Amino acid sequence: MVDTTPLTRAVDHFADLLRAAPQSRLQRSAAAEALGLARELALRAQRLEDPAAEPREMPDAGMFAAADQITVAGRDLALVLSNEEELAEAVTLVVEAQKRAGV
Repeated sequence: MVDTTPLTRAVDHFADLLRAAPQSRLQRSAAAEALGLARELALRAQRLEDPAAEPREMPDAGMFAAADQITVAGRDLALVLSNEEELAEAVTLVVEAQKRAGV
């Protein structure tokens, strides 16, 4: 079993920053970046859970839901990760998305 604490910490940190960000920052790029990350994390989780199934895209629930979307998608992925390489890739995705979001 893989200790996924680094992923959940990174996701929680990014989500906290999004929740504290002003609306103007969310509108400029942060919410879109977070949604893109949530979709990628969800896609990875779905592929690990059932590689044969057609993946479903996470809907755009609006800029104020972006923090919750990355939290849910990140925790879903954490539940199905099976090795350290997958974990490291996921953490890198979160960290890089946070940088691009500018929060």
